[in-house]
Amino acid sequence: MLELKNISFNAEDGKDILKNVNLEIDDGFIAVTGPNGGGKSTLAKVIAGIYTPSEGQIIYNGEDITGLSITERAKKGISFAFQQPVRFKGLKVRDLLNIAAGGNRKFADCCDLLSEVGLCARDYINRELDSSLSGGEMKRIEIATILARQTSFNVFDEPEAGIDLWSFQNLIRVFEKMHEKTRGTILIISHQERILNIADKIIYLKDGCVEKYGAKDEILPSLLNMPAGACKVLTDKIGE
Repeated sequence: MLELKNISFNAEDGKDILKNVNLEIDDGFIAVTGPNGGGKSTLAKVIAGIYTPSEGQIIYNGEDITGLSITERAKKGISFAFQQPVRFKGLKVRDLLNIAAGGNRKFADCCDLLSEVGLCARDYINRELDSSLSGGEMKRIEIATILARQTSFNVFDEPEAGIDLWSFQNLIRVFEKMHEKTRGTILIISHQERILNIADKIIYLKDGCVEKYGAKDEILPSLLNMPAGACKVLTDKIGE
């Protein structure tokens, strides 16, 4: 379990991005949603260790990890997937999977990981991680690296950003499958109803504060009934 205690984060210009956030995040599929600028991506980066909170504590499985770096947190079992996955020119897909797994994995294991995310291993195993890969392909490869690491707490920051409708539909299937298999936590920052619909719980973040947090069946109907413009959620259409 991950617990946020009185977490605040101030930007360099002094703006309060997160304001006294208190959360207990158990195992399962958790979606974080809310208006643009509400602090969702900042929350994800604070959890991952990319940002250090201005105030508060982060407790993971009973240990205070507030001061740990992203690398140190990764060793504790926390993975983070960026909105725009990093490309590594000269590095091949198989190399990245091996690095993620912490050593040389069998060729068959790497192929299985790519198949898990809907990619044909024969076509991708020796591809370079460069501009020849689409956004959707990079997203799925990044998810494959998280599967390779077998971490227990996985954070995805707006995985639907910048991808086409076909890739998004495949990502939904990947997350559903990952959700079925995982025994840990999947935390996804998203505006999309289709992602919210497969969550166990939803966190609604607005103006840096947690306004709603609970079971999907309890929270989602209230979001659907919000006034137009109150939340970008549920209205976006990938590919439009």
